[in-house]
Amino acid sequence: NSRTISLLSQLEKINLDSVSGESDNARHVTSKILHLVQSQEKTRKELTSKGSTGIEVILTTLEVKYFNFFGYGFIAVLHFIIMKCGGRRANVLVTKGGTQILLQLLLTASKDSPPNEELMVLLHTLLAKIGPKDKKIGMKARINGVLNISLNLVKHNLQNHRLVLPCLQVLRVYSTNSVNAVSLGKNGVVELMFKIIGPFSKRNTSLMKVALDTLAALLKSKTNARRAVDRGYVQVLITIYVDWHRHDSRHRYMLIRKGVLQCIKSVTNIKLGRKAFIDANGMKILYNTSQECLAVRTLDPLVNTSSLIMRKCFPKNRLPLPTIKSAFHFQLPVIPASGPVAQLYNLPPDVDDVVDESDDNDDAETESEIETEIDDDKDQHFKNDDIETDINKLKPGQELGRPIEELKMYEQFFPELSENFQEWDLVSKEPKPFVPDANLSGPIVVPTASEE
Repeated sequence: NSRTISLLSQLEKINLDSVSGESDNARHVTSKILHLVQSQEKTRKELTSKGSTGIEVILTTLEVKYFNFFGYGFIAVLHFIIMKCGGRRANVLVTKGGTQILLQLLLTASKDSPPNEELMVLLHTLLAKIGPKDKKIGMKARINGVLNISLNLVKHNLQNHRLVLPCLQVLRVYSTNSVNAVSLGKNGVVELMFKIIGPFSKRNTSLMKVALDTLAALLKSKTNARRAVDRGYVQVLITIYVDWHRHDSRHRYMLIRKGVLQCIKSVTNIKLGRKAFIDANGMKILYNTSQECLAVRTLDPLVNTSSLIMRKCFPKNRLPLPTIKSAFHFQLPVIPASGPVAQLYNLPPDVDDVVDESDDNDDAETESEIETEIDDDKDQHFKNDDIETDINKLKPGQELGRPIEELKMYEQFFPELSENFQEWDLVSKEPKPFVPDANLSGPIVVPTASEE
């Protein structure tokens, strides 16, 4: 009997009917619902309570009607509900198919020239909020063809931070999928991120934090990491980190400094990245900055991440080491003047003589991710021929240490092993004859079910 339920009923009728004046009626209903959601807590509870169909009706309206008439109002309703009610309502929106509908609306809205800025901000804010709740949002975005929409908005609105921030948040969600990361990298997203994070500035730190998180996710792809190395961005990252380390004397921007380290950590996953890091004197820089951070307990995450990067990038050598890098000296037998051992010992001290296969099979990265998604969509479970399923073959083989004849002498001590369950007389060492109990005289009567 509430006003909200009455408005939702009118909205359902609009979805079913097709009349000439439905757009005006829809605008009226939309404005009323938006006003109630923004002004009354009761209305928000009615729309999001368990068993309520409010969100489902709104999503259905956005899906079946041309949303330019009144879609902005309903998107504003969803945005207000999600921002006020938190992540629990984001899960409801995902389960009702809201991700797919919002992506389709984003594709439709992008065709307007120029796109509605307010609508784009609301759509991207909603997608950024519900994106982490939907594990397949990256694949859905790629299938719907909306990957480059957010990227193009950032490219053409670098100075409009109000629009760029939600777009970057959506790109961060997209980039968790490696196929999307490679596709976005080919369209210049890595170069775009470096335009946002540099040079050093304490303005719009929230925007820079999101950009660094997005860049760290993108650089986990070996293709993007190699592109960053080729353009000399490893040196840029180290310079940015040093600038923040010097200027952040009160340690208020520890998360930004950690974001830069995460980008360095991602790009050094490949051998080219580690070499570029060493060539840029990164080992010495991170060591010195870590030493200065040791006195401040809140900077432990920076020290830990720097230690991981330095350990990963330090050249790996086989023992024994005849150089100053080793704290110990191991005496070997006479080493031939020529041979593989002599070649290893003649290498310069800073050369990595351990085989590094981290850069191999780069081209298979995207293909394997696509195959995985296809398998997940079809819910197909293929049999792995490499896994042995025969239980008899998996059992370890049991071999006796002695012949079976020699083991028969122990049968008298372990009668249960030979299935001889007669009572044994320890004095005569003979099995006792079976004697029935005197108390058990007469036939044994088994009670029936009724007597029980």
